[in-house]
Amino acid sequence: MPQSDDEHLVDLAARLERDDPRFARALGSGRPARPREYRRAGAWGTLGAAGVLVTAGVVLPEGILVAAGLVLGGIAVPMFDPHRDHPRS
Repeated sequence: MPQSDDEHLVDLAARLERDDPRFARALGSGRPARPREYRRAGAWGTLGAAGVLVTAGVVLPEGILVAAGLVLGGIAVPMFDPHRDHPRS
C-alpha cells in the first residue's frame, strides 16, 4: 500500500531530526542554519593554523614548524569535502 504525502513528510522530518538536529531546530524556528555537511569553521581554523605554522617555520629557520604546518594542512584539506562522512559507492 503506497504511503500518503503526509506520511512521506513525517518520515522525512523524522529522518532530518535524527541526521542533523541543529538544522532541524533552526528550520522549525524559521532561521535555518547550514546543514552539517557545509559547516566548515573547523576546517578554516585548522587551515589557518597550518598557514601560521608554515610561515613561522620559514621565517624562523625551523624545519619542525614547517613539517607540522604541512601535516596540519594535509589534515585540514579533506575537512572541506561535504561528503567526507559518506562512503563512496
